[in-house]
Amino acid sequence: MKNYSILLVVFIFSTCSKKSETNSQVVSVSDISQNRPDTNSIFRFYISLNNPAKNQISIDYQTLDGSAIANKDYIPVSGNLKINAGQSEATIDVIVTGDSLRQSYQQFYLQFSNLVNCTMSTKQVSATIENDGTYLPTDTNGYTSPLSYPGYLLTWSDEFNSNSIDTNNWNFEIGGGGWGNNELEYYTGRIKNAFQSSGHLVIEATAENYEGSNYTSARMTSQNKQQFQYGRIDIRAKLPVGQGIWPALWMLGVNFPQVGWPSCGETDIMELIGTYPQEIFGTIHWADSTGGNASAGSQFSIASGDFSMQFHVFSLIWKKDSISLLVDDQVFFNEQAGQVSNGNWPFNNPYFFILNVAVGGNWPGSPAATTTFPEFLFVDYIRVFQ
Repeated sequence: MKNYSILLVVFIFSTCSKKSETNSQVVSVSDISQNRPDTNSIFRFYISLNNPAKNQISIDYQTLDGSAIANKDYIPVSGNLKINAGQSEATIDVIVTGDSLRQSYQQFYLQFSNLVNCTMSTKQVSATIENDGTYLPTDTNGYTSPLSYPGYLLTWSDEFNSNSIDTNNWNFEIGGGGWGNNELEYYTGRIKNAFQSSGHLVIEATAENYEGSNYTSARMTSQNKQQFQYGRIDIRAKLPVGQGIWPALWMLGVNFPQVGWPSCGETDIMELIGTYPQEIFGTIHWADSTGGNASAGSQFSIASGDFSMQFHVFSLIWKKDSISLLVDDQVFFNEQAGQVSNGNWPFNNPYFFILNVAVGGNWPGSPAATTTFPEFLFVDYIRVFQ
């Protein structure tokens, strides 16, 4: 009887020991996120064990659609994964089809089942396809302006027809911190936030956690590269709208580093506050007698629709002691040096361009739940006639 008891104890101990060994084999797999290039690419899932396998491990797997669709966005896979004794890792590859289209991120999933000799904390992981391609078609309908005007010559233009932004013309200002207006975005120089597509410059404002900010965008300047004094300037653009969105096409005096703002002068050819998508503002700023901000401006509204629905041409006619602002060749603001009684007229100096899309700030307020990201500013061309 004692011998049988001893054998029973040994059998139970051995069974518990093997069960404990099996349960100790924990398989981990992480979600992955990867950029989608123009050509097919491999999305690789890494399967790892907390310890080398004591016995062969077997796991069935299969891909499942999310917003990414099998045989369109990725090639589906299924099968049985084995990790032999002594090994501690393996991989599963999924081919994602190439696509240069700029679109929302997509997801598919890898699901696991029929686990043998192991456990998993989760039996489904995700793959995020980052669709950061630079092909973003848009309707080109809207107002256009001519390539010549009586008494003027076209002296400079950027038609944005190449594959990348011309760094002979443009700088990227980088950073967050509110930019003096309590803005919420972080400006980057990434292709994610500014790129050229189908003959347009595109500035993209998107919601993402980046460098301590909840939004990213781009702010481009021609400072120290392209500067102008007087003439007619045409900018054909289609604007983003929505609560908290603040696109602007504007200029600062080239003496900004020396005298600061507002003494350098500022010409806002166009600003749009997303809450009012059918209306744009044009403003000039200068320093009053105390060095504070003085301004004059006006607004222009379209009769139907909003400024995101088609292209419009925003223009500046700039002469000595005179500034006029136009939308689709309609003057909506004019100011003369003689009308400025408080402070000095700074608009007879050279200026450089600034193009940006701000998110939030003192004027537009924060985005709302109804604000749809990403938001896009399309610029067809900038032309300077003198």
